[in-house]
Amino acid sequence: MDARYAEITSWLRQYENQFLVIYGMAGSGKSTLARYIVDSNCQHFECYSIVESIDSRCQKPYKMVMLQQQLCDDISKGKGTRIPSVCQGTSRIEVLLEKTKALIVLDDIVDVGQLDDLLGRTTINKESKIIITTHNDIISDWFMSNSKRFQKYTMRLLNDDEALELLSLHAFQSKIPKDGYNELSQQVVRYCDGSPLALEVLGSSLFHLNTITSWESELSSYEKSFNDKIHEVLIRGYDSIPSIVEKELFLHIACFFVGKDMNYVVKILKPDYPAESKIETLIKRCFLYVTPDKKLMMHRLLQEMGRYLADRESRTVAERTRVWRNTDSYHMLRRKKSSNTIQGIALDIQMLMKEDNIEPSQLKELSTDSLQQMDQLKYLQLNFVKLTGSYEDLSEHIRWLCWVGFDKSTVHADILTRSIVALDMSYSCLEKFEPPTVMSSLKILNLKDSHNLLEIRGMNKIPNLETLIIWNCRNLFRICRGVGDLEWLSIFIMTGCKNLFKREQMNTSVELETSTSGGERADELSFPLPHSLHRVLLNECHLECTDYFPLSFSDQLYLQYINLGNGLFEILPSYNHLKDLRVLELRNCSKLKRLICLPSTLAELYIYDCTSIEKISFESGRFTLQEFGYEGCINLSEIEGLAKLLLVAKLDETDLGHLLWLKEYQDHEVCLIGDYELTIGRSCHLQMLYEFNIMSTSLPDIMHPDLMPEYRSRSASLSFEVPACPKSSSLKGLNVTLKYTISGDDWVWFARIKTTNGVDLMYSPIVFGKPGIGQVGIWLSYWPIGNLLDVGDEVKVFIAVMSGLEVLECGASLVYTDNNVAPEILKNKTGWVETFGRDLSGFHLIKGSYYLCQRDIYKIMEIGRLASGWLSTLVGDTIDDTEVRGWRMTGRPQQSYQSFIELKTGRYIIHVQEMEETDKIAEISSDISIEFLDQQSMDISEASVINETMDFTSSSLQEKMDPAISESSKLTTKEEIGKFVDKIMPLETATLKDRMKSATKFASSDTKTKVEGTGTGSNMNTILRFVRCPKCGNVLPEPPEVQVYECGGCGAKLKARKKI
Repeated sequence: MDARYAEITSWLRQYENQFLVIYGMAGSGKSTLARYIVDSNCQHFECYSIVESIDSRCQKPYKMVMLQQQLCDDISKGKGTRIPSVCQGTSRIEVLLEKTKALIVLDDIVDVGQLDDLLGRTTINKESKIIITTHNDIISDWFMSNSKRFQKYTMRLLNDDEALELLSLHAFQSKIPKDGYNELSQQVVRYCDGSPLALEVLGSSLFHLNTITSWESELSSYEKSFNDKIHEVLIRGYDSIPSIVEKELFLHIACFFVGKDMNYVVKILKPDYPAESKIETLIKRCFLYVTPDKKLMMHRLLQEMGRYLADRESRTVAERTRVWRNTDSYHMLRRKKSSNTIQGIALDIQMLMKEDNIEPSQLKELSTDSLQQMDQLKYLQLNFVKLTGSYEDLSEHIRWLCWVGFDKSTVHADILTRSIVALDMSYSCLEKFEPPTVMSSLKILNLKDSHNLLEIRGMNKIPNLETLIIWNCRNLFRICRGVGDLEWLSIFIMTGCKNLFKREQMNTSVELETSTSGGERADELSFPLPHSLHRVLLNECHLECTDYFPLSFSDQLYLQYINLGNGLFEILPSYNHLKDLRVLELRNCSKLKRLICLPSTLAELYIYDCTSIEKISFESGRFTLQEFGYEGCINLSEIEGLAKLLLVAKLDETDLGHLLWLKEYQDHEVCLIGDYELTIGRSCHLQMLYEFNIMSTSLPDIMHPDLMPEYRSRSASLSFEVPACPKSSSLKGLNVTLKYTISGDDWVWFARIKTTNGVDLMYSPIVFGKPGIGQVGIWLSYWPIGNLLDVGDEVKVFIAVMSGLEVLECGASLVYTDNNVAPEILKNKTGWVETFGRDLSGFHLIKGSYYLCQRDIYKIMEIGRLASGWLSTLVGDTIDDTEVRGWRMTGRPQQSYQSFIELKTGRYIIHVQEMEETDKIAEISSDISIEFLDQQSMDISEASVINETMDFTSSSLQEKMDPAISESSKLTTKEEIGKFVDKIMPLETATLKDRMKSATKFASSDTKTKVEGTGTGSNMNTILRFVRCPKCGNVLPEPPEVQVYECGGCGAKLKARKKI
């Protein structure tokens, strides 16, 4: 409890946020935390009140008046008079709250009307603090509608250590379990799954049991029956759900769909329910949650409660709506029971044998007789079930048929009913799949791991198919050409289908089809890919880039995700035409040598174990990836916009310039550390790193005349004054050297150069050398900053170390033109971009200070090996070091994109997440007028502000903008603006919509500025003026009636400009 209290202590000190909303599922400890806050702080207030269990107490007549009376009495310290009605109670509370400094807890609020009755809508004493506990996230709307600021705290469940301690306190009266009870205690912890209520209740019930045998007996009973005290709390939350539809959906999910992809579940339930909105409501009420990979989940105790309610419908299984228990389903089918009520039934034979300890020989024959007599059946799961009999009278309402391990070679026509939305026949014995009739409702077809499957026919009979999974159908050699005509197919998973792409198999397949059609299709893919594809997985197919399958995806313009892992190709065609491409997976493509001109929209690239790849470049010339996996790419030497790491043996005078003498040591070995993915498995011979136009290398402890620095210190810092240049020479840069030893596993350090004329550079190389134990290493670097240094400037050089290094010596030497520096490196450079080869605005920390680092140091912070605030400690400035995260967070355009993590994890996908439908800009342009503004030039085409405002890196968007700029100046009405925006940005992501909503809120906030326009509510025509900060590049809305305002990115003071 102390840990959770510490997380919200800042709220108690905030005057602007009077309300704290503690949000979480029933039994998660919300009320306990609220009481703890009051007990710890009530002495700082004039009065306090804890109004408990508001929702359940409000269910009875006149109870709200009693709650108001309690609140009034607590605030007035017993001096209040009797309250005759709710209306008068609210008025009296408003008067008391306005003049009294109070600490109040309103426990278990589920409806905004309860807040209106208990708090009213007038001003509350600014020193008061009000805590609200709820499992309904809709409560947040009340604060929005009342323009009240609040802080939300989501109640997280206990971790295993916290749970074990809480259980032990109740079961053993100590913080740790008694000897011999540790494993049993861990079993209870796993059962309770972090729920404080369950741990307290069960711990107390186990306190009086003094033997291990009695504990084991008690724990066994938990698995079979629901504890009454826990049940009472959870069932109260279930009863508070106002909609019967939401209750039905909760029970369906609890019985059949926990752990399945959310969009998969929505599609199955959508024909009968408004599934999407209702599931969202259940999420807000804490009955469900969604994992990062979009799996629909609920707490174990809530699932138990849901299944308990399903069983409670009737003691007779056949009279229930949902039969989820394997034993019940098995006996239903074995005894051929009929039912007019069952909507869903699930049976997994393998789980049944495991749960009931049944041998295969003990299983009885099951027939279809019972299923034929279930008229209301919609959800049918029959994993590894073998049935005999006819399917003629199978329910026509079935939406979900999951028959994993189907044991027949073909599917009987009566099984595939027209109403099926999702058909899962993975691990089946099918040899051929062909729909008997048109299945217009079918959206998801899964035939994964059907190893006997040879061909798929009749795809034109599934016109609305959206997802096709033939993962690891290793003998499949033919798919009918009708698949190319599917207009809605967006996900096509062909992982491991090697036979589909073997030339001899493809030619055979073509011959079969041409023999029936009379056409000739020599030397081409036997089946075309549909134009509608968003995601295609072709990994483990051993693909080559050939005439019959060129891998160009020239017609699949909507592709967002491509997986070509384990391919045998050496090069790939350009994907610049794929303007929606976000993720490219190429792991284990051992022959791939280079990736050239990758599209600027690409957000994630994975090239693990591509052992031959040497170079990666981008269409934009800049590194713009959000995620980049490259471990095992032992020959990767150049990543455009990030770094080059080359063997000194492969470099010449042009590359090395005044450091050409390093060629003498090219065969010396130095182990590199830093970026693990870049260094693992690489050669240890001497290498040169090029980063930010800074050259650096790591050496063993050698003696060489050129390593003797001009300025030298036996500490971590030195300073000197820039002298006049020698005759016929010009200053081109600075060498910085470091001698050090190393220890530990994490190394965080940087070299800093600071001058009196405003230069302040901090650089941490992505890789550097690791000397052996007891040995000394040398780091040598060249900084081409001569154009930034003036005669007489004081230059300070120091090495700042947070972890892992001990500095023995540092040095610096000025480099001039007559030092044989390569002309390619030492061109006359005039600006920051030219000096460092890139725009450094993304690496800007404070005025004149730049942190040049592309190591993902934040990872070290995440695992607790580096304390937060380390950078501020070292440089003495107020810097948020959570923003210093290497290339993943620093110095790149902030793209907004949909993550495809569920396509990359080890979980073998059966149902893949669908991208949400994107909204057209016209939907919001009808009541928002948009003006784009650049602080520097007022030239929209140069500013590219629309592109930046969208937070969406797309070259196609920019191409569309330029010819349209002149047209924008002619727009006058909302309708014209809407058509114009819709024309240049027809179906982009919803990010712009969300950005504009945020901007609208900014512009309409009465704490910031007034809103231009006429009318009220949704009809108000708000003028949004977007401007780009000239210092940090941040795009923000300009308040319409403020002359000077502040940039949220860097804090710069900006002046309002005249409208375009």
